[in-house]
Amino acid sequence: MARIVVLGGSGAVGSVAVKTLASQEYFSEIVVADINLARAKKIAAQAGAKKVSAKKVDALSKTGLKDAVKGCDVVLNCTGPFYKFGMPILKGVIKSGVSYVDICDDVDTTLEMLDLDGAAKKAGVCALIGMGSSPGATNIVAKFIAQTLLDEVDSIDIFHAHGGEPFEGEGVIGHRYHCMTIDIPMFLDGELKYVKYFEKDGIALRQKFNFPVIGEVPLYPYPHPEQVTIPQYIKCRQVTNKGSVLPNEYYELTRDIFRLGLGDKKPVMVKGKKVVPYDFAVAYIIRERERILKEKKFGPQRGCVTVVVKGRKDGKFHEYRASMASQSQALGEGTGIPAAMGAILMAMGKISGTGVLPPEACVNPGDFLALLPKVMKLDDKKEGGKGFGGIIAEHVDETGKVSKLNI
Repeated sequence: MARIVVLGGSGAVGSVAVKTLASQEYFSEIVVADINLARAKKIAAQAGAKKVSAKKVDALSKTGLKDAVKGCDVVLNCTGPFYKFGMPILKGVIKSGVSYVDICDDVDTTLEMLDLDGAAKKAGVCALIGMGSSPGATNIVAKFIAQTLLDEVDSIDIFHAHGGEPFEGEGVIGHRYHCMTIDIPMFLDGELKYVKYFEKDGIALRQKFNFPVIGEVPLYPYPHPEQVTIPQYIKCRQVTNKGSVLPNEYYELTRDIFRLGLGDKKPVMVKGKKVVPYDFAVAYIIRERERILKEKKFGPQRGCVTVVVKGRKDGKFHEYRASMASQSQALGEGTGIPAAMGAILMAMGKISGTGVLPPEACVNPGDFLALLPKVMKLDDKKEGGKGFGGIIAEHVDETGKVSKLNI
């Protein structure tokens, strides 16, 4: 049996991954590795299995990381933000010669990670990056549709929204700021182009989308990796990614505060004291989030990611929509469960090849979709029902008629 170390295992995503792994029989030992030992011990205890233990690990310490992953079969990295932790951790794991899975959704960091492909191959390491919800499940579902349901693919558009999680920390808000700062890739008209969030080209891509479970949501361009990696493996003319956080008032508050310049990390003097605008903004946003959730009577956490693939089969137009929706789960579950599945597939020997690879390059959609009902304990009467193993699937024909799918 295999041994896995979950870096950042006490976080919102890592803790879900740990509990998911603990509920399955694929690993004989699961280590919750986190700099917060007290919380790591709590998560290990909540997992309810003797095979789960806790270990204090500073993932940015070369010696600490080396010691943590020594003797393990798979490292699952859930430590964020990835623009800070991604590269040093991946380099360390490659040097240790251990199989690797992460949930990196920062496109700039993804490109840097892909540059380590040669080093990973030389070390005989398979590094599956971006194995969360978006990226991750989105890439695999798009690949499944492209390979099995269409002859030609025109476009792949990814939409996501979530909100109401029990807590949000600095890392999540920092990532959101980061997404508004960097140039955003979009694969349009067969070419990779970059738009800016606050400028005309980025504003033009904003739209509303009607999700199952959560309804219509205003969406914004997101700098996720799918727009860069998917066109390398699926021939098409367009790949876009748009998302938001619920409720919309909370997302707009975060956006507006950042636009005012409060993402700045350079201290300013306020009544004789140094104040870092970024630190103030994060604390304020976290406080206001609770107020907004209460005022909106938001209720339980929820989320949805939808992949829309358009193309042709036998010369006729077809549109397929695959939605992973939940009225009780959001960011943690939506990302942590696919991450755990990637680690399980790695342990099963189902991930092929060596190097640094996005999901569509090395994960067989059939293997992923076959594992999904077991991991999520789905049946026809439970949430999601039939379809892509718990994924709501719809087909739109050339006349515009929408029908449910059982696949």
